[in-house]
Amino acid sequence: MALDALRRIEPQAVELPGDAAPADAEAAIKGADRVVIRFPTFKDGRGFSLAALLRRSGYEGELRAAGPLLPDQVDDLLRMGFDAVDIERPDGPARNRNTGGAPYIYQPDPGAVTARPTALQIRALAARKATAEALAKELDGATPEAILCRAAQVYGGRMAMLSSFGAEAALGLALVAEIASDTPILFLDTGMHFPQTLSYRDRLVKHLGLTNLHILKPDEAELRNEDPDNRLYDRDGVACCDLRKVRPLGRALDPFDALITGRKRYHGGQRGDIAAVEFDGERVKINPFAFLSPQDVADRYKALDLPRHPLAEDGYASIGCWPCTAPADEPGSRDGRWAGQDRDECGIFDPARAERAKRAGAIRLI
Repeated sequence: MALDALRRIEPQAVELPGDAAPADAEAAIKGADRVVIRFPTFKDGRGFSLAALLRRSGYEGELRAAGPLLPDQVDDLLRMGFDAVDIERPDGPARNRNTGGAPYIYQPDPGAVTARPTALQIRALAARKATAEALAKELDGATPEAILCRAAQVYGGRMAMLSSFGAEAALGLALVAEIASDTPILFLDTGMHFPQTLSYRDRLVKHLGLTNLHILKPDEAELRNEDPDNRLYDRDGVACCDLRKVRPLGRALDPFDALITGRKRYHGGQRGDIAAVEFDGERVKINPFAFLSPQDVADRYKALDLPRHPLAEDGYASIGCWPCTAPADEPGSRDGRWAGQDRDECGIFDPARAERAKRAGAIRLI
């Protein structure tokens, strides 16, 4: 894309087409307080990825989406980092609609579609944050059983578990099956898993008697538009994770206040100091295994006679999608994930996004 396709619409504002190359876009928005990303049609999802990439690159100004978008896309746009949405509706007058308690105003001409918390929602989020912080103190250093039992008491049916069915997943699934067996299990079927992971998933479901598995998949239209050759991982790994993991999970989380994870401090990186319970700006993350060591995990697998992932014996210590997973040198290490890329997370647990959403007062946050 030529740089002359970028349009400076005000002294400190820039308009970008949704298909702008990330490098060109980053260069063009330097010094801009506001960036408008224009969508040619509501079916073109490239603007979603561009917004996520600009946020990841450190842009903290206002991001605005514009074009013939649909009201149902507003939540996903906000999740990707947009602050406002201009929906162009040449076929009719502006209309108002309430979604989830947040007022959205749709106008055919420039007019912001914003999602800011109501006073009631602000109080609810503040209470959720206070509860999470109190639980984190109460459960500091606690056992997985104590953490999950307490979380089940507090969050009950508003809690789900996210599982990759990876190298250490059986431990968390076994704990949930024992303590809170009705908990929904969310699995992101990215279309890029090792065949061994899918067969292992089916084996664990049967072995543990799991009855509430939810398989989440990317949107087919977004896949066709953004990854027609299934090679996006070669061109832009961050955008691939966003398309195949972050967005599908975001669409599934609305019914839940809390999400159980398998994260552990010994994974290192952003996980090195996680608490038993965390608040990310909207939801609570429950980390029952935060304080375990690799030896603790191995001992529990042996005591519970849990089957191992078929790739574990080949040196895969952390297992995700096949294009971005390689063997690692140490048990529990995530060094084999996204090798050669400057990251160690897919974006689901991105603390920068959580902090930005808290500052902006966004309601919906992964």
